[in-house]
Amino acid sequence: QVQLVESGGALVQPGGSLRLSCAASGFMFTFSSYTMSWYRQAPGKERELVAQVASASGITTYADSVKGRFTIFRDNDKNTVYLQMNSLKPEDTAVYYCNAVLRWASSYNYWGQGTQVTVSA
Repeated sequence: QVQLVESGGALVQPGGSLRLSCAASGFMFTFSSYTMSWYRQAPGKERELVAQVASASGITTYADSVKGRFTIFRDNDKNTVYLQMNSLKPEDTAVYYCNAVLRWASSYNYWGQGTQVTVSA
């Protein structure tokens, strides 16, 4: 049974930092075979892609709204993907979700339960 377990969400002041973690288990294939992403969903808004790290190349992509502030990275030995968030803004407030998609078969698509990030003074 595949599990993606996010952690690290919290209440933080504007300008602060957080690091989210997503620990994966139960994959049929090795963790490195999965493209890992972080999405977020704010109240009343659609879920949006925040950052992604490719499975083979390790190439990263970011939403324009977080470029230069957020960094996604993965540790394939620990089956974990991280999202380092710096210079947080109130508009970053959302539930953050981890997503895994198998590189050669997009039907293998998994989601975590989400972790709440609140940026407020």
